[in-house]
Amino acid sequence: MKKTSAFMSFFQTLLFSCLFLQLTQSSTQMNDIVLDDLVDDMCKKTPNFDLCSSTIHSNPQAGKSDANGIAVIMVNGILQSVTNTLSFIQGLVKETKDPELQRKYVSCAETYIPLEKTILPQAVDSINKKKYGLAIFSMGYIGKEIDSCNKQFSNGSPLNEKTGSLHQLLDIGTAILKQL
Repeated sequence: MKKTSAFMSFFQTLLFSCLFLQLTQSSTQMNDIVLDDLVDDMCKKTPNFDLCSSTIHSNPQAGKSDANGIAVIMVNGILQSVTNTLSFIQGLVKETKDPELQRKYVSCAETYIPLEKTILPQAVDSINKKKYGLAIFSMGYIGKEIDSCNKQFSNGSPLNEKTGSLHQLLDIGTAILKQL
């Protein structure tokens, strides 16, 4: 009788544990679906759904973020793009032998450094403080700054491809911020 009672107790505990695990997994899956829906809903209201979704989902924090967090993730995606473009420009500075072209690259680098070090971190801070207008202003300012860099090159900027992608991210970031 004691063996049967112990077995039943063990079986009940095992059954309860399995049920609890299943409920926990279902709850986690439901949260993921709700957050995916939030990302999809926000990205549908941007100029480029695919780029928006891939940028946000590439961040491991996306699954735990609310709308405010999604905006921060997008601004951090823009920061990553600015950082990559700045590295590319710095490589061009080192490679070129033409002093005039090198001066233009240095000027562009000097434009991108404050975007990376000051403007984008301030935009994240503005979002965290729910000062979305200031963050939107930052997106427009960044766009104007990268355009001023490109305008230095009369025969077309070697940065056009990178700045084109960056403009798309800025437009997406602005669209997300306007939803908050």
